[in-house]
Amino acid sequence: MSATTSEHDLFETLNASAYAFTRRAWVDAAPARVYDLVSDVSAIGRWSPNATDVTFDQGAGPRAGAWFSGCNRKDGREWTTRSQVVRADPGSAFAFVVGGAEDGIVRWSWTFDPQGRGTVVEQSWQLLRLDPVLGTTRGDLDALRDYMTTSVEATLVSLARWIAEE
Repeated sequence: MSATTSEHDLFETLNASAYAFTRRAWVDAAPARVYDLVSDVSAIGRWSPNATDVTFDQGAGPRAGAWFSGCNRKDGREWTTRSQVVRADPGSAFAFVVGGAEDGIVRWSWTFDPQGRGTVVEQSWQLLRLDPVLGTTRGDLDALRDYMTTSVEATLVSLARWIAEE
């Protein structure tokens, strides 16, 4: 940290685009199969250490524009989010924005690239805008990004393990 920045800087002075990361893992399944698993948001609780009870709205499914709700848990707190699918390319990519495409807070995206007999799964997290619900200082946002990085790594390991045991 430089002399001009501090973990206590208020979020009004920060740039949301600085809060993003990508992690990758190889899984023993074809891209189409992995896409089907990930785009079935009701299954995310199998892999995610934070998300449970995720369901598409009635009549919706893994297609751009579809909405779903999910329960999240962290540090003894629990809350529900509404998310909108912004990309659904079977076998290739799946993405959604927490809060919706128009005014969302966080974008989650997945890509699926064939490698050998399996797939390299890439999961990305990107803060789209600053919101006090996520924290109000640089330290808060750094801690959130670090926590989400650990969560994504656990999710990818769990997904790979689940596929291997299937």
